[in-house]
Amino acid sequence: MIGGLFDAASIELDMNEKREFILANTRLIAPPLTPEIGLRLADEAVPIWKKTEEELGAMGLPPPFWAFAWAGGQALARYVLDNPALVKGKRVLDFASGSGLIAIAAAKAGAAEIAASDIDAFAIAAIEANAAVNEVPVGPRLENLIGADEGWEVVLAGDIAYERELAGAAMDWLASLARRGATVLSAIRVDPTFRLTVWTA
Repeated sequence: MIGGLFDAASIELDMNEKREFILANTRLIAPPLTPEIGLRLADEAVPIWKKTEEELGAMGLPPPFWAFAWAGGQALARYVLDNPALVKGKRVLDFASGSGLIAIAAAKAGAAEIAASDIDAFAIAAIEANAAVNEVPVGPRLENLIGADEGWEVVLAGDIAYERELAGAAMDWLASLARRGATVLSAIRVDPTFRLTVWTA
Protein backbone atom coordinates (compact mmCIF):
# COMPACT_ATOMS: atom_id res chain seq x y z
CA MET A 1 0.00 0.00 0.00
CA ILE A 2 1.32 3.42 -0.87
CA GLY A 3 1.54 5.69 2.12
CA GLY A 4 3.72 8.46 3.47
CA LEU A 5 7.15 7.52 4.73
CA PHE A 6 7.28 6.55 8.38
CA ASP A 7 9.27 8.77 10.71
CA ALA A 8 12.88 7.63 11.07
CA ALA A 9 11.92 6.35 14.53
CA SER A 10 10.30 3.36 12.83
CA ILE A 11 13.74 2.10 11.86
CA GLU A 12 14.88 2.14 15.49
CA LEU A 13 12.76 -0.89 16.30
CA ASP A 14 14.42 -3.98 14.94
CA MET A 15 12.45 -6.42 12.84
CA ASN A 16 11.89 -8.82 15.73
CA GLU A 17 10.29 -6.03 17.77
CA LYS A 18 8.09 -5.08 14.83
CA ARG A 19 7.05 -8.70 14.40
CA GLU A 20 6.23 -8.99 18.11
CA PHE A 21 4.17 -5.79 17.89
CA ILE A 22 2.20 -7.21 14.96
CA LEU A 23 1.55 -10.51 16.68
CA ALA A 24 0.41 -8.73 19.85
CA ASN A 25 -1.94 -6.29 18.10
CA THR A 26 -3.53 -8.33 15.31
CA ARG A 27 -5.32 -11.63 14.92
CA LEU A 28 -5.33 -14.28 12.21
CA ILE A 29 -8.13 -13.50 9.77
CA ALA A 30 -9.11 -14.93 6.37
CA PRO A 31 -10.17 -12.03 4.09
CA PRO A 32 -13.67 -12.51 2.63
CA LEU A 33 -12.51 -12.74 -1.02
CA THR A 34 -9.53 -15.00 -0.28
CA PRO A 35 -10.60 -17.46 2.42
CA GLU A 36 -7.69 -19.75 1.57
CA ILE A 37 -5.23 -17.14 2.82
CA GLY A 38 -4.74 -16.25 6.49
CA LEU A 39 -3.37 -12.82 7.46
CA ARG A 40 -2.43 -11.07 10.69
CA LEU A 41 -4.87 -8.14 10.58
CA ALA A 42 -6.30 -5.52 12.91
CA ASP A 43 -10.00 -5.26 13.68
CA GLU A 44 -10.07 -1.46 13.69
CA ALA A 45 -7.85 1.26 12.24
CA VAL A 46 -7.70 3.86 15.01
CA PRO A 47 -6.59 1.66 17.96
CA ILE A 48 -3.67 0.07 16.11
CA TRP A 49 -2.76 3.44 14.58
CA LYS A 50 -2.49 4.92 18.07
CA LYS A 51 -0.56 1.91 19.35
CA THR A 52 1.90 2.26 16.48
CA GLU A 53 2.50 5.90 17.40
CA GLU A 54 2.94 4.95 21.05
CA GLU A 55 5.36 2.17 20.14
CA LEU A 56 7.49 4.54 18.08
CA GLY A 57 7.10 7.56 20.33
CA ALA A 58 5.97 9.63 17.35
CA MET A 59 2.80 11.42 16.31
CA GLY A 60 1.22 12.09 12.93
CA LEU A 61 2.30 8.81 11.39
CA PRO A 62 0.52 7.54 8.27
CA PRO A 63 -2.15 4.85 8.68
CA PRO A 64 -0.93 1.26 9.19
CA PHE A 65 -1.98 0.12 5.73
CA TRP A 66 -0.32 -3.26 6.36
CA ALA A 67 -2.90 -4.08 9.06
CA PHE A 68 -5.85 -4.42 6.68
CA ALA A 69 -6.81 -6.43 3.60
CA TRP A 70 -7.98 -3.59 1.40
CA ALA A 71 -10.74 -4.15 -1.14
CA GLY A 72 -8.65 -3.70 -4.28
CA GLY A 73 -5.94 -5.96 -2.93
CA GLN A 74 -8.47 -8.67 -2.15
CA ALA A 75 -9.95 -8.40 -5.65
CA LEU A 76 -6.55 -8.64 -7.32
CA ALA A 77 -5.45 -11.53 -5.10
CA ARG A 78 -8.66 -13.37 -5.98
CA TYR A 79 -8.03 -12.77 -9.68
CA VAL A 80 -4.51 -14.16 -9.41
CA LEU A 81 -5.71 -17.25 -7.52
CA ASP A 82 -8.42 -17.87 -10.11
CA ASN A 83 -6.03 -17.32 -13.04
CA PRO A 84 -2.78 -19.01 -11.96
CA ALA A 85 -1.37 -19.07 -15.51
CA LEU A 86 -0.88 -15.32 -15.15
CA VAL A 87 2.02 -15.81 -12.71
CA LYS A 88 2.96 -19.50 -12.83
CA GLY A 89 6.70 -19.92 -13.28
CA LYS A 90 7.27 -16.17 -13.56
CA ARG A 91 9.15 -13.44 -11.69
CA VAL A 92 6.55 -11.30 -9.95
CA LEU A 93 6.58 -7.97 -8.11
CA ASP A 94 3.82 -7.05 -5.66
CA PHE A 95 4.24 -3.27 -5.44
CA ALA A 96 3.15 -1.41 -2.28
CA SER A 97 2.44 -4.82 -0.80
CA GLY A 98 1.04 -3.83 2.61
CA SER A 99 0.03 -7.09 4.29
CA GLY A 100 1.55 -9.18 1.50
CA LEU A 101 -1.84 -10.57 0.43
CA ILE A 102 -1.26 -10.29 -3.32
CA ALA A 103 2.28 -11.64 -3.08
CA ILE A 104 1.02 -14.63 -1.10
CA ALA A 105 -1.68 -15.24 -3.71
CA ALA A 106 0.98 -15.19 -6.43
CA ALA A 107 3.07 -17.69 -4.48
CA LYS A 108 0.10 -19.99 -4.06
CA ALA A 109 -0.59 -19.67 -7.79
CA GLY A 110 2.89 -20.94 -8.63
CA ALA A 111 5.05 -17.86 -9.27
CA ALA A 112 8.74 -18.74 -9.52
CA GLU A 113 9.93 -15.71 -7.56
CA ILE A 114 7.97 -13.04 -5.70
CA ALA A 115 9.23 -9.70 -4.45
CA ALA A 116 6.91 -7.74 -2.14
CA SER A 117 7.91 -4.10 -1.79
CA ASP A 118 6.75 -1.46 0.66
CA ILE A 119 8.16 1.73 2.19
CA ASP A 120 6.87 0.93 5.70
CA ALA A 121 9.17 -1.22 7.83
CA PHE A 122 6.14 -2.55 9.74
CA ALA A 123 4.71 -3.76 6.43
CA ILE A 124 7.90 -5.72 5.80
CA ALA A 125 7.52 -7.43 9.17
CA ALA A 126 3.85 -8.12 8.39
CA ILE A 127 4.72 -9.60 5.00
CA GLU A 128 7.26 -11.90 6.62
CA ALA A 129 4.77 -12.98 9.29
CA ASN A 130 1.95 -13.55 6.81
CA ALA A 131 4.14 -15.47 4.37
CA ALA A 132 5.18 -17.73 7.25
CA VAL A 133 1.54 -18.32 8.25
CA ASN A 134 0.76 -19.40 4.68
CA GLU A 135 4.02 -21.36 4.27
CA VAL A 136 4.98 -19.66 1.00
CA PRO A 137 8.24 -18.01 -0.12
CA VAL A 138 8.00 -14.23 -0.51
CA GLY A 139 10.90 -11.77 -0.65
CA PRO A 140 10.02 -8.55 1.24
CA ARG A 141 11.83 -5.38 0.15
CA LEU A 142 11.87 -2.17 2.17
CA GLU A 143 12.22 0.38 -0.61
CA ASN A 144 10.34 2.58 -3.02
CA LEU A 145 10.71 0.84 -6.36
CA ILE A 146 9.03 3.51 -8.49
CA GLY A 147 11.33 4.01 -11.46
CA ALA A 148 13.10 0.67 -11.03
CA ASP A 149 13.03 -2.19 -13.53
CA GLU A 150 14.52 -5.51 -12.53
CA GLY A 151 12.98 -7.49 -15.35
CA TRP A 152 9.81 -8.57 -13.54
CA GLU A 153 7.52 -10.47 -15.88
CA VAL A 154 4.39 -9.63 -13.90
CA VAL A 155 3.79 -6.58 -11.71
CA LEU A 156 0.78 -6.47 -9.39
CA ALA A 157 -0.47 -3.36 -7.58
CA GLY A 158 -3.57 -3.17 -5.42
CA ASP A 159 -5.02 -0.03 -3.81
CA ILE A 160 -2.37 2.45 -4.88
CA ALA A 161 -4.63 5.49 -5.32
CA TYR A 162 -4.92 6.77 -1.76
CA GLU A 163 -2.29 9.52 -2.12
CA ARG A 164 -2.60 11.43 -5.39
CA GLU A 165 1.01 12.46 -5.99
CA LEU A 166 2.47 9.03 -5.33
CA ALA A 167 -0.35 7.31 -7.19
CA GLY A 168 0.29 9.39 -10.30
CA ALA A 169 4.00 8.57 -10.27
CA ALA A 170 3.22 4.89 -9.69
CA MET A 171 0.76 4.73 -12.57
CA ASP A 172 3.26 6.32 -14.98
CA TRP A 173 5.91 3.83 -13.85
CA LEU A 174 3.57 0.84 -14.19
CA ALA A 175 2.66 1.95 -17.71
CA SER A 176 6.38 2.14 -18.59
CA LEU A 177 6.91 -1.43 -17.35
CA ALA A 178 4.03 -2.59 -19.53
CA ARG A 179 5.52 -0.85 -22.55
CA ARG A 180 8.75 -2.85 -22.21
CA GLY A 181 6.77 -6.12 -22.04
CA ALA A 182 5.70 -6.78 -18.45
CA THR A 183 2.15 -7.81 -17.68
CA VAL A 184 0.90 -5.23 -15.20
CA LEU A 185 -2.33 -5.43 -13.21
CA SER A 186 -3.75 -2.94 -10.73
CA ALA A 187 -7.01 -3.07 -8.80
CA ILE A 188 -8.60 0.04 -7.35
CA ARG A 189 -11.89 0.32 -5.49
CA VAL A 190 -14.38 2.43 -7.42
CA ASP A 191 -17.55 2.43 -5.33
CA PRO A 192 -19.48 0.22 -5.35
CA THR A 193 -17.33 -2.08 -7.50
CA PHE A 194 -13.68 -2.66 -8.39
CA ARG A 195 -11.75 -1.50 -11.42
CA LEU A 196 -9.15 -4.00 -12.59
CA THR A 197 -6.67 -2.49 -15.05
CA VAL A 198 -4.42 -4.69 -17.14
CA TRP A 199 -1.49 -3.25 -19.10
CA THR A 200 0.33 -5.33 -21.69
CA ALA A 201 2.93 -4.41 -24.28
